[in-house]
Amino acid sequence: MTKRAFIFPGQGSQYPGMGKDLADNFPVARHLFEEADDALGSKLSTLCFDGPEEQLKLTANTQPAILTASIAALRVLQAETGVAADYLAGHSLGEYSALVAAGSISFADAVRTVRARGTFMQEAVPVGVGAMAAILGVEPDMLAEICAEASQGEEVSPANFNSPGQIVIAGHTGAVNRAIEIAKARGFRKAMLLPVSAPFHSSLMVPAGERLAGVLEPIIVNDLCAPVVTNVEAKPNSDKSRVKELLVRQVSAPVLWDAAVREMVALGVTEFVEIGPGKVLSGLVKRIDKGVVAKNVEDAAGMKTIGG
Repeated sequence: MTKRAFIFPGQGSQYPGMGKDLADNFPVARHLFEEADDALGSKLSTLCFDGPEEQLKLTANTQPAILTASIAALRVLQAETGVAADYLAGHSLGEYSALVAAGSISFADAVRTVRARGTFMQEAVPVGVGAMAAILGVEPDMLAEICAEASQGEEVSPANFNSPGQIVIAGHTGAVNRAIEIAKARGFRKAMLLPVSAPFHSSLMVPAGERLAGVLEPIIVNDLCAPVVTNVEAKPNSDKSRVKELLVRQVSAPVLWDAAVREMVALGVTEFVEIGPGKVLSGLVKRIDKGVVAKNVEDAAGMKTIGG
């Protein structure tokens, strides 16, 4: 028996036009976009289908837009193929898509929550004060040393462990820039700032997590129909009483994506299906384990590649 995981993308995968092919061809996707518009009281669907890109890139818009495009693809996949997953996971924001897929949080609650999450993450640190950078080819232990040397009283730490040799750091802009220079001086030439507006998954995001806890408090969390392998622990969680706490911690804790994929492989997963815009995660999965199958579904053509 093939074990399958559904994985859901995070911020950075957005593009104008995402989800339009599905909404044009499948009523279930069109209805999902309408549900998002109703839940937010604004035309998120128009932003996804037509942009403009500058508006789509704003964190408070990006998060609900990617969630909606991802769940639209999921609904079509379920309706057209009946394919199910043994495990679910998502990168940062994508963990909310995974929880919707697990039946743990309603779509309407999730889309409203991630709009607030995006706003809180943006407001936690004034624009320009924080930054993120990718440092390629460096081992985690060496990167911890580089961050310690670069901090000089400021915050900088690993934020995303994406795949072997691809780690993202986040923190104060000065400290992140110093880390880039130190990494380059040590021979790690591929160190570059990322085009993001805040230092996600660093301790500077703790205030955002505290505000998020207030939004999550009244939301009903249901039993999970499949375990979600979380960013914070890289372990499967089926305990609905832990969902909110893990989501709050996730905002300021590193994303352990590399370890999460390895955990799913260890649990017997041989097929990963990335559901939603882009192919970032399927690319990472192939780098983490060349022996597994990784596919992506974001449009009608992608649906045809998934068998029952």
